[in-house]
Amino acid sequence: MTADALACPTQTRLFDALDDQPLDAMLTLLRQLRSDPRDGKIDLGIGVYGDEKGRTPVMQAVRQAERIVAEAQTTKAYVAAEGDARFVSLLAPIVLGAARAADDRYCGMQTPGGTGALRLAAELIARANPDARIWVGTPSWVNHYGLMRSAGLTVLEHPFFDQATQTILFDEMMSALETARTGDVLLLHACCHNPTGAGFTTDQWRAIADLCARKGLLPLVDIAYQGLGHGLEEDAANMRALLDIVPEALITASCSKNFGLYRERLGALWIRGSHAQAALRARATCMKVGRSMWSMPPDHGASVVRTILESPELTASWQAELTTMRARLNAMRAELARAVPQLASVAQQTGMFALLPLSREAVTELRVRDGIYMIENGRMNIAGLTSENLPRFAAALAPSLSKGE
Repeated sequence: MTADALACPTQTRLFDALDDQPLDAMLTLLRQLRSDPRDGKIDLGIGVYGDEKGRTPVMQAVRQAERIVAEAQTTKAYVAAEGDARFVSLLAPIVLGAARAADDRYCGMQTPGGTGALRLAAELIARANPDARIWVGTPSWVNHYGLMRSAGLTVLEHPFFDQATQTILFDEMMSALETARTGDVLLLHACCHNPTGAGFTTDQWRAIADLCARKGLLPLVDIAYQGLGHGLEEDAANMRALLDIVPEALITASCSKNFGLYRERLGALWIRGSHAQAALRARATCMKVGRSMWSMPPDHGASVVRTILESPELTASWQAELTTMRARLNAMRAELARAVPQLASVAQQTGMFALLPLSREAVTELRVRDGIYMIENGRMNIAGLTSENLPRFAAALAPSLSKGE
């Protein structure tokens, strides 16, 4: 007899109470791309780095480190709840700078990707101040909103970027943040903004830091693309200056992009406390929360990055390849700006993404007519461009941009 036959006719079935969920835009785009039989498709949607041949390569330093780890590893036992402490301590100077990495007001721990770090930060905020509201610039990475709300936080939006003019709305942003209240959180992209590629000037960063200190706002800084803008040090400089002004902060980092470890899910969270004991207490809270979410973080990616950073030769190899990646992204930006003068601002932006001034209808037309795939809001992955496909993309794009003028 089947389970259906045994069930009481009036019994409420648990999953019948669930609502239908809209398909994730990225997954929908990926399905459309894979089912498109045309040659010469251009993938500007999926947010991973691609080389000139359209591949997401395994970095040579990573490949060598994996060999070392495979030969030297003697156990698959769990690592500690806070992850690989050596990995965290070696990554800290790269993200925070040497002086802050040695400051006992900073405590760090490994997380499953930058996404895990963000969710853990959100959970920590919710426990420390259930009334805290988090301010997020419009637009931001779409998952920022879901991660914060999943922890029960109220998300408030402030203006950030005007898609039509390709400019940061700094005055509007600062005006909106004047209404923030003490204890609120301000989410910031340290560099290489996703989805716009736009970034604050040094003076604007200083004004943001002063506002946070004056109004008692907690900065939550997401540094997911360090090294893909201007360089490892340059991309972290403004964030570090902010950290020297505010008494408390949270910093979330990802190794997915600058180490190419997308599928290894490797990130880190640092807590900057007003004093050492406060930072330790906050990390202990995070460890307890992490225990109930993923128990122990995965080890492989952390072992690989630790092995790279323990070796001067592998570190130099990694940094050289990262420089090549950054140079390619910036070259594609410059080439696109030359080919499409309406997009001159793209050359002034950094990182993997740009938010083009396109309507949803124009994005659909590019996909249907030309086999060019990007997110429906106009976000494109610069890394999807190559010297071979850029001329065709520019030619297809020009009419759509002209319609918007």
